[in-house]
Amino acid sequence: MGIFSRTRDIIAANFTDLLDKADDPEKMIRMIIFEMEETLVEVRASAARTIADQKEMHRHTVKLDRLQADWAEKAQLALSKDREDLARAALMEKKKAGDMADQLKAEIAVLDDALRAYELDIEKLQNRLREARSRQTAIAARLESAENRVKLRTLLASERVDEAMARFDQLERRVDYAEGRADALSLADGRSQPSLADEISALAGQDKIDEELEAMKRALSGNADDSKEA
Repeated sequence: MGIFSRTRDIIAANFTDLLDKADDPEKMIRMIIFEMEETLVEVRASAARTIADQKEMHRHTVKLDRLQADWAEKAQLALSKDREDLARAALMEKKKAGDMADQLKAEIAVLDDALRAYELDIEKLQNRLREARSRQTAIAARLESAENRVKLRTLLASERVDEAMARFDQLERRVDYAEGRADALSLADGRSQPSLADEISALAGQDKIDEELEAMKRALSGNADDSKEA
């Protein structure tokens, strides 16, 4: 494939379609980037050769211009010596040099057009390469995210998670049991040695009971007296 046709194909390529049709989008984008980098190197190398050819042609045109001037002087000299034949021959050589110079200048103009095309292609290739690298970064990030989600869902769906949660439940039961033992010990301590506040509260409670008991006695006594009077 020629450098120009391949460059045009890459510039015109639709990355989205290529990636949608690819079995491995990450691999496909790597191949695209490699192809573009390789093509960019070739385009720049071709542009460098074109510039070198153009400079060489310029040098030849300068030499041919000097040669034309030289043959013109010789024709002038021959004519001044009445050697029209030599003057005619010199003018023929001058024309040959002029024709060659014109041909070289036409080729230089063609190379100018080619260089402008190279410049545009290089700029477009660089833009496409930046786009491809950006897509590569995005694809890599999406792929990593997808792989992480798969790992997470696989982990959540596995028995290992259930086993871990069961172990947590066992640990919580052990903690509950330890806390219960501590509470039981504190309750036992409370019964053997009641606090001052507890003893005072108990006295107050006893007073209330005594008062209620006396009230009940008075009530019973009053009922008995009423029965006798009746």
